[in-house]
Amino acid sequence: MKKTSLGILIIILTIFNVSCKENPNDNSIENKTNSIEKKVADLLSKMTLEEKIGQMNQYNGFWDVTGPQPLDGDAAKKYEHLRKGYVGSMLNVRGVKEVRAVQKIAVEETRLGIPLIIGFDVIHGYKTLSPIPLAEAASWDLEAIKKSAQVAAKESAAAGINWTFAPMVDISRDARWGRVMEGAGEDPYLGSEIAMARVYGFQGDDLSSPETIAACAKHWAGYGFSESGRDYNTVDVGTSTLNNIIFPPFKAAAKAGVRTFMNSFNELNGIPATGNVYLQRDILKDAWQFDGFVVSDWGSINEMIAHGYAKDKKEAAELSVIAGSDMDMESYAYVDELANLVREGKVKESLIDDAVKRILRVKFELGLFDDPYKYCDEIREKEVTGSKEIQEAVLDMAKKSIVLLKNDNEILPLKTNGLNIALIGALAADKTSPLGSWRIAAEDSTAVSVLEGMQKYPDNKLTYSKGADVTIGKTEFAIELNINTEDKSGFPEAIETARKADVVVMVLGEHGFQSGEARSRTDLGLPGVQQELLEAIYNVNKNIVLVLNNGRPLTIPWADKHIPAIVEAWQLGTQSGNAIAQVLYGDYNPSGKLPMSFPRSIGQVPIYYNHKNTGRPVNPGSNQVFWSHYSDESNDPLYPFGHGLSYTTFTYTNLVVDKVSNDIFNVSVDIKNTGKVIGKEVAQLYIQDVFSSITRPVKELKGFQMVELKPNQQQTIKFSLSKDELGFFNNGGEFVLEPGEFRVYVGGSSKTVLESNLIIEKQSIK
Repeated sequence: MKKTSLGILIIILTIFNVSCKENPNDNSIENKTNSIEKKVADLLSKMTLEEKIGQMNQYNGFWDVTGPQPLDGDAAKKYEHLRKGYVGSMLNVRGVKEVRAVQKIAVEETRLGIPLIIGFDVIHGYKTLSPIPLAEAASWDLEAIKKSAQVAAKESAAAGINWTFAPMVDISRDARWGRVMEGAGEDPYLGSEIAMARVYGFQGDDLSSPETIAACAKHWAGYGFSESGRDYNTVDVGTSTLNNIIFPPFKAAAKAGVRTFMNSFNELNGIPATGNVYLQRDILKDAWQFDGFVVSDWGSINEMIAHGYAKDKKEAAELSVIAGSDMDMESYAYVDELANLVREGKVKESLIDDAVKRILRVKFELGLFDDPYKYCDEIREKEVTGSKEIQEAVLDMAKKSIVLLKNDNEILPLKTNGLNIALIGALAADKTSPLGSWRIAAEDSTAVSVLEGMQKYPDNKLTYSKGADVTIGKTEFAIELNINTEDKSGFPEAIETARKADVVVMVLGEHGFQSGEARSRTDLGLPGVQQELLEAIYNVNKNIVLVLNNGRPLTIPWADKHIPAIVEAWQLGTQSGNAIAQVLYGDYNPSGKLPMSFPRSIGQVPIYYNHKNTGRPVNPGSNQVFWSHYSDESNDPLYPFGHGLSYTTFTYTNLVVDKVSNDIFNVSVDIKNTGKVIGKEVAQLYIQDVFSSITRPVKELKGFQMVELKPNQQQTIKFSLSKDELGFFNNGGEFVLEPGEFRVYVGGSSKTVLESNLIIEKQSIK
């Protein structure tokens, strides 16, 4: 009892002492930052060289932490490093019990007790999944996207995680690249806005909150421009593309306060990103003044050997740390080589100190030094995981992500009673594929299927027939997915089911593991025998609603020509079936718009709306052949960037551009709901700099607003154009605004727009 009383007294005196030293009303960001910087400097002064380098070392989870310790092999070495304080971060350790166990070793068994930062790929949720990021981008709803990241952070933080390797902000124009599912599409403006929304969602207003996690902007930089759309491939782009297309979303993420960056696997201008001084030091840390830390991608330091840039692991470590890579993810290069490189004088210890300061700074900001176990509350984990709040948020996000591509004869929405509906396709009953790629913590068969969602509307007769499998056998992490290219044994039953139906709903597309990392494709059509199934059903019943499940744009020209209604439903996560059913039946009016162009043919790829004009941009006459075109296909995409229909219709009129001052212009347009039901419309603002010192795209998105209108309701939407929207980066990396003529476009897609113009006088520019 005496010891307990003494302990309580000490705690009281400690609290009193702290309250006397610090002003409880002084919560300024500046004071908090200064306090953290002092703590970082103090801790750094106590660290040995090996302990500093240990903070720069990240290991993947390597044993069942709550089980016996490893006694030999690689796991034993990692365990020894962990106990010595030679590990700064671990990834893929999840669940409160596991995280607490590794954190306990770091905090209670090492000399300095520096806590670990626990990383995980929380890409579109933890156990409860939102739509894949590309689908979320189709919502164009920044608040919903922010909320999606927020609930993902809350659920993953409850499982012990405090750092996500998201958002991926790579711009990509090539649907062959499997990782387009992980980003926001082809446009740098939309990508920038979404990057900020996701960072704000993950990190919140207070990074030390147990409901927020540190975000990571990746992949720095150019990864989305991998040649041929082949993952990990070479990137070769000009400075104009780099500055105006690739960099903006990363800069937006940095502006939003993202605490970490991850470098990319690709090389840029002949130098692997991991060893690229220009990217990491000149741009990120110098020009942009980024004060968080940079982590390599998995093994990318060692991969510089295969690139032909470093001769061995030692040189790879040297090049990486000099370039500005602060933390080594699973290359073992820093922990094995850096100390000797410093002692040999090849690497300055000041570079080590800079990297460690950055890492420690983020750990202090997360509040890990105040309470290393703050993310390790089993009660909170149980209460938060899969909670009603999170389920409702992911359902809302899923509905907003759906894009209505086509709806001839108003076949949609379906009547809620009196219909005989045939539901066809293996994906219609699948409860795993809708979870999509990058769903490491989610359990198989936890998604609501389309079949289950439609069964909640019992006043119609619903008959399900598989028709054909998409894949055969195991799919997760298989070297090659086993696509069903032969088995059509289910066709006859599906055909008979369709023949008797009033309307057919076909759910076709990619399996959830056909997109994502290392899932590049050379054929963007419906995989396997699905196209044959679609045509066979069409032959007996043309009243078809095609629901697409996919992680990338697909080439579906036959479907566009023949099928009256097409719904882009992506891979929508846990609440997939409920969201799709509510849209099909009209309980939710779709409002999504495409964040990537859909090609007509694989031969058009890469295809994107903000292309350059070229010297021969249009066909000058029917007898002319010498212009920029294909001899066997249109130049236009099947569905353009920004396209998306509604169950109502909208008209745009009265586009007005007013000059406010030297370089500020107001743009207004009237939008009217000319249909029969309430609906949301995303009004999109584009510009074209007609003549400039560097050629500019035919259109560039520079603003968008979502408006909800009742039937016959009209509203005036207003935008503002300033130097930030009208300028661009020249080839020297300088942001400039040049005088001249600009075209201004506003409409419901990049193709369907009203047009006006503005002129910036030379004397106007400051």
